[in-house]
Parts: sequence; C-alpha cells; structure tokens
Amino acid sequence: MRKLSYVITLSAALLAAANVALAENTVMVGGQSMLPSKDIIDNAVNSADHTTLVAAVKAAGLVDTLKGKGPFTVFAPTNAAFGKLPAGTVDGLLKPENKATLTKILTYHVVPGRYGYAALSSAIKKGGGMAELTTASGGKLIFKQNGAHNIDVTDDGGHTANISTYDVDQSNGVINVIDTVLLPK
Repeated sequence: MRKLSYVITLSAALLAAANVALAENTVMVGGQSMLPSKDIIDNAVNSADHTTLVAAVKAAGLVDTLKGKGPFTVFAPTNAAFGKLPAGTVDGLLKPENKATLTKILTYHVVPGRYGYAALSSAIKKGGGMAELTTASGGKLIFKQNGAHNIDVTDDGGHTANISTYDVDQSNGVINVIDTVLLPK
C-alpha cells in the first residue's frame, strides 16, 4: 500500500511538472530553452548564439532597460551575424569611447511593443506588402514577406536580415532572431 501511494504521488508530481513545462511556450535558442516567464536579458544570457549581443548590451549599459516592463521586440543578431561585420568592428564598438554608437546600433534592433510573426505578418498585409516600424533609437525598419513563413527586415542603409526564429516570448516582450546586424543611418 505504501509503495502504491509513493508511485501515485510521484506520478502526480511528474504530471504537474510536465504541465508547467507545456504551459510555458518555450523555444530553443542557442541550445537553451527560452522561458516566457523570464525577461529578455535573463533568457538572452543563456543563448550560446547570442554571447556577442549580450556583451554589447552590457557594454552599452542597456541591461536595466531590457529588463524593464516593456513590452519590447528585440531583433537579436546571432554571433554569426556580428561575425559578418568587417574585422575589428565589434571590438571597436565595445570600447567605452564608442558607447554612444553602440547604444544607437543596439536600440535600432528594438521596437516598442510586441511583434511576433502574426503581428508582423498582419502589419505587412495592412501595408500592402510592406510594414515600417520605428525603432527605440528613432530609426525605421522595413518588413516584407519573403516566402510562406519568412519575413525579411531591411535597415536604413538597405541591408537585409532574415528572421530565422520567431516568437521567442519573454515576460517583457518577444525576441525574433536575425542573421545580420542592422545598421542605422
């Protein structure tokens, strides 16, 4: 009887844990689960694909901002995206004397509000095939549908990034992973 009670209790605990995990719509980014109950920073620091972005956010002093209430949509360039920049660019931007430029570039990747795939797609349809959103730095990003389930993002200079992972929900917004660093004017 005691063994049966133990098995029932253990089974109930496992089911409860499974239900909690299923309730959180987790997405894998950089080899880790991004939990919707965590904020943008607390999730980003766990992604092996975003170590350069996290270092840049820290160097720019934007950690507290991105831990704020939001909601924010972050178009998060991967390490490989930063690797496409000319040699020495990232190291130069991380220097204290370049903090203002780094901050402008990083806030150019942030749009106030929550823009997952459905919201972006809807805005594109309403815009007749294109949507323009204003970034936290005051710049503009252009979004276009490119295929059945792909959206491209174009910066002020005409450089285009693909969104490779959508709808990484956060407690204070959403992250969409991109493959190219976007640059403001």
